[in-house]
Amino acid sequence: MTAILLGCSNIFMTFAWYGHLKNLAHKPWIIAAVVSWGIAFFEYLIQVPANRIGHHALNVGQLKILQEVITLAVFVPFSVLYLNERLRLDFLWAGLCILGAVFFIFRQKLFGG
Repeated sequence: MTAILLGCSNIFMTFAWYGHLKNLAHKPWIIAAVVSWGIAFFEYLIQVPANRIGHHALNVGQLKILQEVITLAVFVPFSVLYLNERLRLDFLWAGLCILGAVFFIFRQKLFGG
């Protein structure tokens, strides 16, 4: 449930942080900020319960790394499909670094101890 809720909140977060680059590029920054804050409100309505639910089974570091994995999984398709950014090898390298972080933060759960 935590991963699903974090995935949904990340969609809102990504639009709040980057959607204005496409949709409001010709508007004053204050308009983009207010619209982004409005979108972020819905992100927080999902993200806060996700972290509260997740904290029953995961520690804060594990929640953060899970969040980062989901962020990258949402951000890469968003940037390529919505913002028309070029898919770069850097996304792969970033993903591998995140996988390393996942290993280290979850290794006690994986291997005991």
